[in-house]
Amino acid sequence: MNVAIIDYGSGNLRSAAKAFERAIAEANLNFSVTVTARPDEVAAAGRIVLPGVGAFADCMRGLTSLAGMTEALDEAVRRKARPFLGVCVGMQLMAGRGLEHGDHAGLGWVPGQVSRLEPADGSLKIPHMGWNDLRIPPDQAAGQAAGLAAGHPVLAGIRTGDHAYFVHSYGFSCTEPAHRLATVDYGGPVTAVIGRDNMVGTQFHPEKSQATGLRLITNFLKWRP
Repeated sequence: MNVAIIDYGSGNLRSAAKAFERAIAEANLNFSVTVTARPDEVAAAGRIVLPGVGAFADCMRGLTSLAGMTEALDEAVRRKARPFLGVCVGMQLMAGRGLEHGDHAGLGWVPGQVSRLEPADGSLKIPHMGWNDLRIPPDQAAGQAAGLAAGHPVLAGIRTGDHAYFVHSYGFSCTEPAHRLATVDYGGPVTAVIGRDNMVGTQFHPEKSQATGLRLITNFLKWRP
């Protein structure tokens, strides 16, 4: 089975690919990893990863500039329900709209919008950059402990207090609270992980998040939504 990491001119693709290759090797999984800008390879992949670094509008523009890519994503992710992971701005693009330097349409896969972080503590700097502790909501944590569906499989083995690495100035506000799977505190709760159906997204960078990131990647590879 192949994991397609989409190359649309945004993100540290080699670092992401190496993290997936490491997770595959350590978990002894039968996957290959392809970094690709080809819609046909994305459409044929068993797992799809959309990274992203930079401004919302620039990343959306880069994605839509690849002829046939958004159509391939819609077919594979929305119609065929292939597991999908958005990372950082790749997660933000799952929203209906982004408000970075204007009002811009996103993919519209998870209801919500992306707006500038406004910490209640004025001493906190923007961008939110560095390590922060994940907070898993009680229903997620209880579900994980009991092995129930309430605990999302991609968060299996990840607990409140586990560290993840963030670099961002804008955050995802989910319309439906159930789609927000984890947060961090940065002058108030900030969305760290979202999920809906066969789609998940992380505001943090799994490839930079050491044990927590490797665990999440492995869970994503094993996930059967």
